[in-house]
Amino acid sequence: MKKNIDSILTERFGNDSLISVATVDETGKPWVRTVDAIYVDEAFYTITNAATNKMKHINKNPVVAICGEWFSGHGKAESLGYICNEENKGLAEKLREAFASWYDNGHTNENDVNTIILKITVTDGIIYKNGKRFEF
Repeated sequence: MKKNIDSILTERFGNDSLISVATVDETGKPWVRTVDAIYVDEAFYTITNAATNKMKHINKNPVVAICGEWFSGHGKAESLGYICNEENKGLAEKLREAFASWYDNGHTNENDVNTIILKITVTDGIIYKNGKRFEF
């Protein structure tokens, strides 16, 4: 991804941000939901439960549509597994810090092995900044 586009995405979504994630079920019916996410190194990261419809859809078709704050695009979604896995330690800390205002309000249960990190690697999109359109 071009460096200037990555820097715009980082500036806009590099902290706790609301984005919409759209998936498609096995019948072709689209589903969309808003999630808290952060953007780091060409990908969005969020915390979710492995048993959600979102993850059921992603397990069958990892291509998702994403949008938020003058940005729309597509990505490849994948579970990075249980948030407390050793390989997720550094990323989990970053997510806890970014989501600190709501992380411990009962929504996130780190004792549940179904609490996972979802990574959405951005593959293409359009973003606007200062009246300019950037397509990638």
